[in-house]
Amino acid sequence: MKTLVIIPTYNELDNVRKLIPDILERHPDFNVLIVDDGSPDGTGSYVKDLSLKDERVKLLEREKKLGLGTAYVAGFRYMLSNGYDLALQMDADYSHDPGELKNFINAAQNYDLIIGSRYITGVNVVNWPLRRLLLSYFANIYSRIITGIPVKDCTGGFKCFRRAVLESINLDKIKSNGYSFQIEMNYKAWKNGFRIGEIPIIFVDRIMGHSKMSKSIVYEAVFMVWKLRIRSIFGKLN
Repeated sequence: MKTLVIIPTYNELDNVRKLIPDILERHPDFNVLIVDDGSPDGTGSYVKDLSLKDERVKLLEREKKLGLGTAYVAGFRYMLSNGYDLALQMDADYSHDPGELKNFINAAQNYDLIIGSRYITGVNVVNWPLRRLLLSYFANIYSRIITGIPVKDCTGGFKCFRRAVLESINLDKIKSNGYSFQIEMNYKAWKNGFRIGEIPIIFVDRIMGHSKMSKSIVYEAVFMVWKLRIRSIFGKLN
């Protein structure tokens, strides 16, 4: 299947210099799309130069930092417009191991949306402060209770979508970012009747750069689950 790896970036130059070749060496048949939000460190310029040498590397440049959710939506639109069958999404900072990509492809034989789960076999998170780990863990419990979605890791960002899943969702209505974006996409896929599978991953906190997490992202997720539940009840989810 024609596969696109979508990676949003903002000041990730040191990471993408390693990550893009790493992915393509493991999977020569993949394409990699970088969605860069005007990184002042030159991430976009580096990827543009690389794309001229290797047609498997693609770039979407945006003028400023517009958020993770909108970056993925832009990537999904590109995927749908260019005939790809699978969209893999992952972080640029090596918290998501590119060695796991093959497991997503294998799981795509049986599922429509595959989530790399930090919590399906215990707690598989390395180097996170206890406070952030507890926030993530209980956010997932909270999301499951409110929405009813049968997923252990609703907020994880290492995922694989079949084309049909993304075609079923009105991407124009996706406005959320961060945790809430992941929850919203998972919930809509589930409500649209698609098969969701989780595979275990080990999440390692970034070594270089800075986390994009903020209080506003957390608050957005707290209220998003109620919005999804209410919209679903009134038949206005998509």
